[in-house]
Amino acid sequence: MQPLLVERDGAIATVIFNRPASRNALSPTMRASLRETMLELESDDEVRCVVMKGAGEHFMAGGDLKAISGVLDQPAAALAGQFLLRLHDLNAIMITMRRMAKPIIASVAGATAGAGVSLALAADLIIADESAFFTLAYCHLGTTPDGGASFQLPRVVGVKKAMEIALLGDRFNAHAAASMGLVNQLVPTGTLATATAQLAARLANGPTHAYANTKRLLYRSRENTFEAQLQLEAELFVDCATGADFHEGISAFVDKRRPEFSGS
Repeated sequence: MQPLLVERDGAIATVIFNRPASRNALSPTMRASLRETMLELESDDEVRCVVMKGAGEHFMAGGDLKAISGVLDQPAAALAGQFLLRLHDLNAIMITMRRMAKPIIASVAGATAGAGVSLALAADLIIADESAFFTLAYCHLGTTPDGGASFQLPRVVGVKKAMEIALLGDRFNAHAAASMGLVNQLVPTGTLATATAQLAARLANGPTHAYANTKRLLYRSRENTFEAQLQLEAELFVDCATGADFHEGISAFVDKRRPEFSGS
């Protein structure tokens, strides 16, 4: 069984974590495949929206602890080297997702734990089934968060709430996740696939180049000064204004019709 599947429907690519028997735990093989897949989707101009989901009932129950347990008897230096390689691979996935010039949706159901939380946070939007539940869980293993969770989580929910989630490792449900801003859209159980398809289609038919620049603006706002952000806004607005989608958007507004964006 392939640990990662990619399904395409027009301009939408759906990445499926395909280890349902282990709640889609992130194995070394899946991690390597995900890294290559994200790079391929980033460079594929036919893809205008990416969806991530888990096969079966769960999104992702963190890393593959059984695989990890099998290497713990190594000397400390060798073990440290192995973990650094694993984490650099995971970090490369997160960097590609952040840089990707198209929207990424995490479609979440069931268990989302550890690295699963990190991957969901790395998406641009999270849509969740009411069955979904979350836990950062690293503290229960005697270690610290990875995959960018320590960067993303405080910026989404605030430092105090992030401390609570990370230090206590408690499980919280989809309604709690939505109330703290971790989830963008919460849908009734059984409707996640339809709702995800509708959201993905809306984004795939949108102004892809403008979305790319908007992602860049919002993520850069975390580090930029106000003046630097204003300058970047000006540069990216002009960049969009010289493209086909801006001309189409203005024409559609004047003509009182729905715009048909090409993504350029």
